[in-house]
Amino acid sequence: MALSISQVFFEHHRSALGIGESTPRISWRFQGNVSDWEQTAYNLEIRRAGQDADILRINSSDSVLVPWPSSPLTSGEEATVRVQSIGHQGQPKTPWSDSVTVEPGLLSPKDWQDAAAIVSDRPTEVNQTHRPIYFRKDFLLDESYASARLYITALGLYEAHINGRRVGDHVLAPGWQSFTYRHEYNTYDVTDLLRPGANTIGVTVGEGWYSGRLGFDGGQRNIYGDTLGLLSLLVITQPDGSKTYIPTDNTWQSGTGPIITSEIYDGERYDSRLEQKGWAEPGFNSTDWLGVHEVSFPKEKLAAPDAPPVRRVEEHRLKDVFLSASGKTVLDFGQNLVGWLRIRVKGPRGQTIKFLHTEVMEDGEVATRPLREAKATDHFTIAGDDVQEWEPSFTFHGFRYVQVDGWPDDTTPLDQDSITAVVVHTDMEQTGFFECSNPLITKLHENILWSMRGNFLSIPTDCPQRDERLGWTGDINAFSRTANFLYDTAGFLRGWLKDAYSEQQNNFYAPPYVIPNILGQAPPTSIWGDSIIAVPWQLYQTYGDKVMLREQYPGAKDWIDKGVSRNEIGLWNRSTAQFGDWLDPKAPADSPGDATTNKYLVSDAYLIHSTELLANISSILSLDSQAANYTHSHATLTHAFQQTWLSPNGTVANETQTGLALPLYFSLFPTLSQSSAAATRLVNIIKSNAYRVGTGFAGTHLLGHTLTKYGASSTFYQMLLQTDVPSWLYQVRMNGTTTWERWDSMLPNGTINPGSMTSFNHYSVGSVGSWIHAVIGGLTPAEPGWREVNVDVIPGGELRNASTRFLSPYGEISTKWWLEDYEPGSITCNNTLTDFLFRLTVQVPPNSYATVRLPGGTGEGKRVGSGVYEFEVPCLTVN
Repeated sequence: MALSISQVFFEHHRSALGIGESTPRISWRFQGNVSDWEQTAYNLEIRRAGQDADILRINSSDSVLVPWPSSPLTSGEEATVRVQSIGHQGQPKTPWSDSVTVEPGLLSPKDWQDAAAIVSDRPTEVNQTHRPIYFRKDFLLDESYASARLYITALGLYEAHINGRRVGDHVLAPGWQSFTYRHEYNTYDVTDLLRPGANTIGVTVGEGWYSGRLGFDGGQRNIYGDTLGLLSLLVITQPDGSKTYIPTDNTWQSGTGPIITSEIYDGERYDSRLEQKGWAEPGFNSTDWLGVHEVSFPKEKLAAPDAPPVRRVEEHRLKDVFLSASGKTVLDFGQNLVGWLRIRVKGPRGQTIKFLHTEVMEDGEVATRPLREAKATDHFTIAGDDVQEWEPSFTFHGFRYVQVDGWPDDTTPLDQDSITAVVVHTDMEQTGFFECSNPLITKLHENILWSMRGNFLSIPTDCPQRDERLGWTGDINAFSRTANFLYDTAGFLRGWLKDAYSEQQNNFYAPPYVIPNILGQAPPTSIWGDSIIAVPWQLYQTYGDKVMLREQYPGAKDWIDKGVSRNEIGLWNRSTAQFGDWLDPKAPADSPGDATTNKYLVSDAYLIHSTELLANISSILSLDSQAANYTHSHATLTHAFQQTWLSPNGTVANETQTGLALPLYFSLFPTLSQSSAAATRLVNIIKSNAYRVGTGFAGTHLLGHTLTKYGASSTFYQMLLQTDVPSWLYQVRMNGTTTWERWDSMLPNGTINPGSMTSFNHYSVGSVGSWIHAVIGGLTPAEPGWREVNVDVIPGGELRNASTRFLSPYGEISTKWWLEDYEPGSITCNNTLTDFLFRLTVQVPPNSYATVRLPGGTGEGKRVGSGVYEFEVPCLTVN
């Protein structure tokens, strides 16, 4: 039977170059089908420069986030690590893993030497778009050097080149952080880009999120600064260990180039006639370039990234070229995606091509109204030389369709060879996979995945196309459980949560509506504010990281203790503004917060749930007195909720889908009989609504889990199968390739909802993915971190089969099930028209366990170790 270590990780980094930890915890993931294998010890081999390899044996069954066993690493110090895992006596041990390198970045401000933030001597623009700035520096190198690292960030977004070659593959770097408090830098190995003698480093800087226009209703500029700048340090190490430093300082030069403007919302203007060949190479004539000057920059806020970088992760081929109703040329890529175009074109000098990006068509034309004030338009001016290849640098678009004006058809056919869509997002590892016998549900899951891709771009955004693209906290509160299954979000959300805590401390202990906060002071609001507890809790359920949970504990505690505005009995102050069950299907197009469920009922229920989570977190962190305090508070608030919102017989003040789902899921009814009766009423309400959705942001992500909790999964299956609006499959039936902001962003007649919020790429309603994974796939963690797994498939919805895979911290967990019809006369079941033979295959990775509960069974289930298992249930009646 096979057994090996497939991958070694440090902390939650996908790549460990330039990390921010000097004693990074180590994890390793297994692969193989070995039966009942458990680690009892492990060997670690650590090699550091100039030292003999250090091999340590640790007697432990832990293989995730184990302590760094050696002395702390220093800035820029490289170590190479291998792992070997040892099983019980008589069990095999793994081969040594591949060697993996870990190297911290610059761990303290002094490590930046004399590097200073520099800006061009060119006057900056005032209250208008900032033209990108080109920075360059010539320098000489001796014959011998062993390695080189470039540490770099920008007051804006950067692209770096050395000797005319691109540095790394990051795009839109360093991304978007709450720059007031935390400003990330990146680390690159540039050894192979240098050469003895003359060298040149060149960096282009665009405005990005730092000083570009952000926000809706016209937005605002220069939120973090009004001038584009650069901060970098090139460190060259000689064979004897000595170092040469090339810092940004006042010896650099600056200028402008072919990028005229490049804006997040409005797109890029590029005039290739202004290209300066060789500007980032030695020998370039830079006599006309300007100087630079140093500006103040607090290096204390520099931070190594927690998340992977944003990268080009995929290319999407052109599907169709057609004419709009008015005769405009339109490209269709067949998928609503996020990124930009790459073009190859030859044409007349001075001809400008215009690319307008939209998500949908309406009345035969590209639909621009959902973009609001975002232009989402790129312009490329041809130089008139040979074939040119171009893609934008400092913008991105959410689009399926592109209207093209000015394409030189006479010299370049507009086809798959000349134009490609480049998909861009934070390069997280995909960990969740699903498909089933119903192609619409499989497509829905694919759409959820695409919406996550498009909106996990540096931060978790609400939408990727219009004049917004902000880190709304309520959205990620609803979606985080689904997100953590689909992708490894640990580093991504860890960094975002650091910003959330910083912003919270400067907003009277209430998390703002968006992180980073560009909307100003935000009054305390439930669900959106509760994300400071719920998102770390969901991260802990998936990754089992107590260190990360402890990092977020102060923010969670401040929210409950100081941030929430309360009335005299400890529930929400009734004068507070609340989003409530945002985008309830019955909310008017022009009033998305006008829900059918009382917003304070929603807010109170979430407050009680957050208090319970905080009690649980306190207990996990061994803060016993605080755990007892919040447990008592939870009981007191639950009683207050019952007195406020429940009648003596257990009916709820708002008997809506959300109004019932929340107290049911959060266990707020005083007796089991009242809970059971409420669950029956919820089912009846759903039936009377023809199994269509009646929930908004507050209720949607919990509705399916609530029904399953009370034994009504079959009801939710029927909801999931609906194709009329409002439903999940309505969006699929309307040819959606991502999930939408509104249940009816597009109306059945093909016109766009008249409201101003009509994004066709919003992940919130995709939170149904967590139910799909847990119920159809049958996979949930039995303990935080997935070492113990629950396998509990509940078939239904006329599905004949499904397969689900999750790449856990221990390795791949999978379920595959199918229903078989019986041959006539082969077996006698209670009802031969509906009974099936249920077959299930389960894979459990090494060093972990699963408890398998079969449909129709009773009891605790069967606990198994690693390996591949097959189960069957005869005569299963599927509702």
